Amino acid sequence: MVIKKVNLETVIGITSKLPQNDKPEFAFAGKSNVGKSSLINGLMNRKHLARVSQEPGKTQTINYYNINDEFYLVDLPGYGFAKVPESVKKQWGKMIENYLNKSRMLKQVFLLIDIRHEPSANDKLMYEWIVANGADPIIIATKSDKIKPSQHEKHIKMIKDTLGMPEDGIVLPFSAQSKAGREEIYEVMDQILEACKPEESEE
Repeated sequence: MVIKKVNLETVIGITSKLPQNDKPEFAFAGKSNVGKSSLINGLMNRKHLARVSQEPGKTQTINYYNINDEFYLVDLPGYGFAKVPESVKKQWGKMIENYLNKSRMLKQVFLLIDIRHEPSANDKLMYEWIVANGADPIIIATKSDKIKPSQHEKHIKMIKDTLGMPEDGIVLPFSAQSKAGREEIYEVMDQILEACKPEESEE
């Protein structure tokens, strides 16, 4: 995958309706401090397109990035440790739920988990909720540079066991610092886009 063109095309707030897109969508969900903005910037090969903040929970909208006029990368609001009122957290939850339930073009959900730590109760709830709604989330284990490469396998097993993932569940380590793991994520996205093509041509 070569990223030639990136455009923040649509920003959806709590009261906004979802856009009627006609291109495949890849959604990225994760805890507020898991490094989602850094991952998105890394994937899009841009430094500051998704805002990276020292204060978790800054993403309060659903952001649609049009990539190469071929697909959308959808940045969902972070959950968990954001220092916001409980009522606002609930509204964000409804936004995510509405998107996952109603988006017609959603092809894959990527759930970000910090590779260093056992998934939190919020992580488990999000994973189980995504699965219960018929999706098969791929885990991106962020901050992989923070532990030794020799520890990756052990920590990936910890994530899979804690979430209750199937044997063939996919966990992809990623480092925003070195971009290690980016090609593996691209490969998964390319495979999904390739699989979408026959469906699109039949419509």
